[in-house]
Amino acid sequence: MIGKEFVFEDELVFRFSRGGGPGGQNVNKVNTKVTAFFDAVNSRSFSGEQKEQILKALANRADKDGVIRVVSQQYRTQKANREAAVERLKELLTGALKKKKVRKKTKVPKAARRKRLEKKKWRGSLKKQRAERSFESE
Repeated sequence: MIGKEFVFEDELVFRFSRGGGPGGQNVNKVNTKVTAFFDAVNSRSFSGEQKEQILKALANRADKDGVIRVVSQQYRTQKANREAAVERLKELLTGALKKKKVRKKTKVPKAARRKRLEKKKWRGSLKKQRAERSFESE
């Protein structure tokens, strides 16, 4: 199991390939890039409602079959990249399942409205005073 989301390790499929990033000549020889696949549609870790929520939130990462893809190639070793991919997947799933707060509509307070109008009147009178002055020389 992975963290508190209860994704089973056997639900993840990993593909390894040569990737860029640090590693020098190692990059050209060793398959350190890790692509993790998680089949959200057929997962036994989440309820139907949770699956829909995950697929809606991660639609840009999921293919038409509901398989979510996460790639990691920032480390020199396959093991480190695998752990990074699993950690990223955990973060994505946690974020997708987080309930978003509904915004409550509020009115502008009367004091704020009154203050705004007073400031507008003050600014207008200031401009009016400037316009009335005459700078004619005597």
